[in-house]
Parts: sequence; structure tokens; C-alpha cells
Amino acid sequence: MPTETIRFANARGAAISARLDTPAGPTRAYALFAHCFTCSKDSKAAAYVSQALAGQGVATLRFDFSGLEFTSNVEDLIAAAAWLREQRAAPQILAGHSLGGAAVLAAAGRIPEARAVATIGSPFDPSHVSHLFSSSIPEIESRGETEVNLGGRPVRISKQFLDDLKAQKAAEAIGALRKPLLVFHSPRDTIVDIENASKIFLAAKHPKSFVSLDRADHLLTRHEDAQYVATVLAAWASRYMDVSTEDPQAVAGVRVVEAGEGRFAQIIQAGRHRLRADEPASVGGDDSGPGPYDFLLAALGACTSMTVRMYAEQKKWPLARVSVELKHDKVHATDCAECETKQGRIDQIERVLTLEGNLDEAQRQRLLEIANKCPVHRTLHSEVWIPTRLA
Repeated sequence: MPTETIRFANARGAAISARLDTPAGPTRAYALFAHCFTCSKDSKAAAYVSQALAGQGVATLRFDFSGLEFTSNVEDLIAAAAWLREQRAAPQILAGHSLGGAAVLAAAGRIPEARAVATIGSPFDPSHVSHLFSSSIPEIESRGETEVNLGGRPVRISKQFLDDLKAQKAAEAIGALRKPLLVFHSPRDTIVDIENASKIFLAAKHPKSFVSLDRADHLLTRHEDAQYVATVLAAWASRYMDVSTEDPQAVAGVRVVEAGEGRFAQIIQAGRHRLRADEPASVGGDDSGPGPYDFLLAALGACTSMTVRMYAEQKKWPLARVSVELKHDKVHATDCAECETKQGRIDQIERVLTLEGNLDEAQRQRLLEIANKCPVHRTLHSEVWIPTRLA
């Protein structure tokens, strides 16, 4: 996905470094992503989820918090939303990882355009992060601050930071959210116990949803886990996004653009609809979408079903449901008695129709004949000319 380097100022005038991951095709909506306590905008989780959301048509801004204070993190989120509002469009989706999720919950009420909120491995109470340096708390309390090792790097923790965490009223903020909430959490999370997800979920009002991340670790270090989060989040949030049905960026026909992820992933735009294509892992892809031949079979299958449905309705036949199963193979030409080609291999698409309803045998046979008359079937059997040129 294309990535823009962004800088904006927070309420105190401090410069904040950010990245805006944008879709290869049209942008359906904008999102904000808040990173975890020991992370940055360039951490694996932040980069993977933001880029995967961009692959779903959601431009996502990820940024570095200006400091450790929880209140300042919330203010930074407000500033990031303001930058998007002024420079692009206000964020409709807010997502936060770990303590970033707690900050998103606290900030959501002050971002009126936000229509959907998601937390990933987030603590119910922001002060939960203090367990990461619990042995140093007496020293922090007595000296005012001290340096602790978090995630393999030194971090200076102040008493003000601890006091700030303790002052947060998580239950009140979550209860007053009044926005759709999606809670992601792994039952294997050893940093933020899954009990935190239960508390967030119980404190929130409906609509709310929970997704278990099963095999994921707290930091979402596996790309496939982050991809799963982004795919589910984009699909869930699309129910609440304000997306115009008159998409000014809708294309006439079909546009296919490399997704910028893995070797083969593609973003497909058909009118105002977005799809994703890829190759399976067995041939070097990430299996993040159907393959090209899958789409070919899908086109034939959909056309077949629609054509059969239209004919049955015209005849007022009691066809309850149509389903079509298709399989593509390369077979020896000598195995096809009806084919003109007699040497080498040819493409074979096996198509099996299931017709449900109180149909007699004559009606079923006629619908089988009609299946062979669907426009895509005819196109595949006719001479096709594909003029190709450089843009």
C-alpha cells in the first residue's frame, strides 16, 4: 500500500511523526490507529494492521505518541483526528492496540465523526500497564521517576505518569461511549489477560462485538494475525461507515492494482465494489484472496445461477434455490469426444447444478439446457479479442 510521511502538531505545539497508509484504489473511509505502550507507529502490529486496512479501502493514520502520559496520548489522538478532518476527511474508525486501545476508548467521545471503535488486546483499566514495572514503583514513588526496561529498551517512568493512569475512570468512559465497539483479544495473551476484554465488553453498551484471536500473541507479531484483525475490522465497520453510494472514484469496468503486500496480492475495483485477489501459499502467495481462476469460475457460476433463476421466474416454475459448483482442470484433449482439439491438453470446467424446489424432470432438464446459455458461458465458447496497450 502507498504510505505518506506526515507531521502535525498536537495541542501543545509538539511535532508528531505519522504515516498515512492509503489504498491503491479509492478510499472508502479514514481510520486512526493508536499503537501499544512499548511500541511505535512502525511496530509490526501498527504497520501490519494499517496496511491491511488500506488494502480494504480504509486509509489509516498511525502516529507516534508525543509522550508517556495517558492524558497526552488522548490529546494526541484528538490532534490526529483534527489533522485528518482538515487535510483529508474525519476518521470514521478508531482502533487501538493495548494501551492505545484504552486511549482510543477515552478519546472516542471527543471525535464525533467516529462511527466504529475497536480495541486489540487492550486493558480495561489504563493503570494495568504498571504491572510491567511493578518492582520499580516504590522507587518511582520515592524519587519521582526512574528508568525501567520495557520490551528490551529503557523507558523513563515518572510519578506523574502513574498518577495520570490512576486518575482515569475507564468504566465511565466505556459506558458513555455510545458507539459500536469491537473487542479483539487473544486467550493466550500473557501481557494483558483476556479478563480485561470481558470487563470492556460488559462495561460497553450495545452494539458491541467480541472476536477471539485464538493463536495470536499480544504484539500481533505474525502478519496473518494482523491481516485477520484488519479484514474483520473493515468488514464489521463497513456496517457503520458513511460511504456514499455515488462513489466519485467508481470505475467503469474493472480496475486491478497491486496491493503492495506480498508477491501477488491485488486490489480489484468493479464499479464501487472492492475485491481482493491473491495466490495460495503453495505458489508463493499469501492466500489473502481468491485466485484468478477462482474469479473466472465465480463469474461463470454466478452467471449460470442468475440465468437459471430468470428463466424459472419467467416460466413461473417452483424453483426454490440454485447452487453451482465448479472445478477447473487441464485434461488430455483425447478425453473430450466433443472437442475440436485432438492433441495436448485443454481446459475443462466441470459444472454441477443443484436445483431445489418442486420441479418435475422435464423442468429440471430444461433448466440444465438454459445453464449453457448464460452470457459468460457463451463468452467462454466464443472468439474473444483482448486488445492490450500501455496507459
